[in-house]
Amino acid sequence: MRKTTLTRLLQILTMVFLALPAAAQDLQKGQEAAKRGDFATALEEWRRLAEQGLAAAQFDLGVLYENGDGVRQDYVEAVKWYRLSAEQGYAMAQNNLAGMYARGLGVPQNHAEAVQWYRRAAEQGVAPAQNSLGLMYSEGQGVPQDDAEAVKWFRLAAEQGLADAQSNLGAVFLLGQGEPQNHAEAVKWFRLAAEHGHADAQNILGFAYEHGLGVPQDYAEAVRWYRLSAEQGHAIAQDHLGQMFYHGLGVPQDYAESVKWSGLAAEQGHPEAQYLLGFAIHNGLGVPQNYAEAVKWYRLAAEHGQADAQNNLGHMYANGQGVRPDHVKAYMWWTIAAANGEEHSKKRRDLLAKHLTPTQIAEANRLAREWLDKHRE
Repeated sequence: MRKTTLTRLLQILTMVFLALPAAAQDLQKGQEAAKRGDFATALEEWRRLAEQGLAAAQFDLGVLYENGDGVRQDYVEAVKWYRLSAEQGYAMAQNNLAGMYARGLGVPQNHAEAVQWYRRAAEQGVAPAQNSLGLMYSEGQGVPQDDAEAVKWFRLAAEQGLADAQSNLGAVFLLGQGEPQNHAEAVKWFRLAAEHGHADAQNILGFAYEHGLGVPQDYAEAVRWYRLSAEQGHAIAQDHLGQMFYHGLGVPQDYAESVKWSGLAAEQGHPEAQYLLGFAIHNGLGVPQNYAEAVKWYRLAAEHGQADAQNNLGHMYANGQGVRPDHVKAYMWWTIAAANGEEHSKKRRDLLAKHLTPTQIAEANRLAREWLDKHRE
C-alpha cells in the first residue's frame, strides 16, 4: 500500500514538473503577444492559465482589465484577478491591488487596506510599492503621518533606481521633512531622477541651478534642465523656461521664444504663464499687440488669483483696452489685487475713486467682496 501511494505521488510530481515548462511557455507567448499589441491572443493564453491558478497569469489578466486592453475596461474584474494573484504572494499583484484600494477603483477607497498590500509588496522589494508606502506615511493616509518612516521607504526604492522615489527623497532634503534640510543632498537625488527623464525632478533641478540651491548658480544649466522638463509637457518648467527667455537668463533674450513656452504653460492653466502671455500680447513683445487677447489671458490668470493680472485687468477696464471702459470693474479688480498684496493697486483704486459716485464705489466694493468670498471657498 505504501509503495502504491509513493508511486502515485511520484506520478503527480512528474505531471506537475512537466506542466511547469509548458505553462511558462504559454505565459511568455501571451506576454510576447501583448508587446505586439495582440491582446486577443494574450487574453486567451492568460485566462486559461489564470483559471488554472497561475499567479503570474492572474496578475497579467488583471492588468488587461485595468487598462482595457483587448477587453472592456473593468476595474472590478481587475481587482478580482489581482487579489487571486496577491493572495498567492505575487508581489506585483499586491502592489497593483494596493493601488486599486488607494484610488478606489473596483473597490471602495480604503487607504488602510492599500497600506496593507503596499507593505506586503514593499517587503518583497518591489520599488514602486516601497515608494507608494513612503507616500502613505508622508501624507498620513491609512497610517499615522510619519516622516521618518516615509524616508525609510523612499530611500529603499530610490536605491533601486526608481526615479519617482529619487525625486521624493530629493524633496525630503529640500524641505527638511524627516531629514535635516540639505540642498546639496537634495540636488544629488533630484539629479539621479532627472537623468532618468523624471520631468518634476528636471524642473526642480533647473530651479536649483537658477537660484543656486545646493549648486553654484548657473542660468545656462537651469535652462538646460527646464527645457528637458518642458519638452515633456511639464507646465511649471514651460513657465520657467518662458521666464528665462523673457529676461535673457542663460539664453539670449527672445520674446518670441518666451511667448512660445509661456503659451504652452498657459494653455495648461498655469496662472503665472497666463499673466506673462497676457503681458507680452498686451505690449506686443514677441507677438502682435492685441488688447482683447491680452484681456483674455489676464482674466484667466486673475481668476486663479494672480495679483499682477488682476492689477492689469483693472488697467484694461480703466483705459478701455480690449474691453469697453468700465470704471466700476476697474475699481473692483484693483480692490481684489490690493487684497492679494499687489502694491500699486490701492493707490490706483483710490485715485479712481475721486471720479466715481458713492453708488459706483459701493457697487464695485460689492462685486469685489463677492469675488473674494467665492474664491476663498
